[in-house]
Amino acid sequence: MSQALQDLLARRVARFTERQADWDAFADARVEGYRRAQHRFIGSGASGKADASVIPAEHFTLSVMFIPPGQGNAAHTHEVEEVFFILKGKVQVFIEDAAGNRAGTVLGPWDCVSCPADVVHGFQNVGLEPAYLQVMLGKARPDLMTYSDTGLQERRAQHLEPARRDA
Repeated sequence: MSQALQDLLARRVARFTERQADWDAFADARVEGYRRAQHRFIGSGASGKADASVIPAEHFTLSVMFIPPGQGNAAHTHEVEEVFFILKGKVQVFIEDAAGNRAGTVLGPWDCVSCPADVVHGFQNVGLEPAYLQVMLGKARPDLMTYSDTGLQERRAQHLEPARRDA
């Protein structure tokens, strides 16, 4: 193989063992019930964080979420489609209409859901074990999530600020 091909391949591989679990990837991840860790592979997803270790995103982002039992994410939307592919565990996913009516289902390993753009959605680990799910967003640099909860929406960029150290 040529050196140019070797270099290209090296830039396009992201190994799980080299990913950092980001427990502060999203504003809602600071809230009990929504704690989860993002492992970024292609782009930064909707975290908005710069991450030099990822494969640069061209047309979509891809990450893996680690979700402890009972945790999930807050109801939110994106301007693009978001896909959840369950790798391990039992995850309840939901979508919601403008009136607050909700439909949900439990997904297990190798199940998938595609959440349309601008539709409120989310998930929660309903199993007794940690869950892993793959997340894809249909844009190289999606906007930050738009939360249904106004308090979270007001704080949605806090996770991008440098960590404060208590004196």
